[in-house]
Amino acid sequence: MTTARAAGLIACDRCGLVYRRPAAGSCTRCGSALHSRAPLSLQRTWAWLTAGIIAYVPANIYPMLLTSTLFERQQSTIVGGVVELFEYGSYGVALIVFVASVLIPIGKFVSVGYLTLAVRRNWQMRPHQRHMMLEVVEFIGRWSMIDVFVVAILSALVQLDTVATINPGIAAVSFALSVVFTMLAAQSLDPRLIWDASEEPA
Repeated sequence: MTTARAAGLIACDRCGLVYRRPAAGSCTRCGSALHSRAPLSLQRTWAWLTAGIIAYVPANIYPMLLTSTLFERQQSTIVGGVVELFEYGSYGVALIVFVASVLIPIGKFVSVGYLTLAVRRNWQMRPHQRHMMLEVVEFIGRWSMIDVFVVAILSALVQLDTVATINPGIAAVSFALSVVFTMLAAQSLDPRLIWDASEEPA
């Protein structure tokens, strides 16, 4: 398999114009800097991933939803909400929330961390599988916001003054930040590094 770098070619990341290496420091069409690979890709990926993991901790500790009625005030965390849904018999909804709010975020942390370590340490795995894993992480990232969407909808709809009100908790902000940081981590990882690792001896 011949890559563009092996063929002595380099493309502008912004406009796509291809040059023969060694090329000038900037693109003659759009003026952006030319890089064979995104600079500091792994460092940026680790930085965003670490920020996402840090933000995910308070998202599970603090309440996601604050419900106030005439008689009581309830605070529900992500896991606590899943347990309550199971107790009320809403098994399907509880499963969706658990998958979207617990399994998918943790899976993204593990996947992005594995891909970064695999590129860094040249672990043996077919590059196509690594690339597909990165594509899956980027695709499912948007579905991790289901908890935030539910909280936003409930907060907008259920506002009955003194009878009943629903407000988002601090965990909603933390969870949203965690999702955004993880998506940025996946986008910061240059996929070309995955193919480079397969060319180098283990």
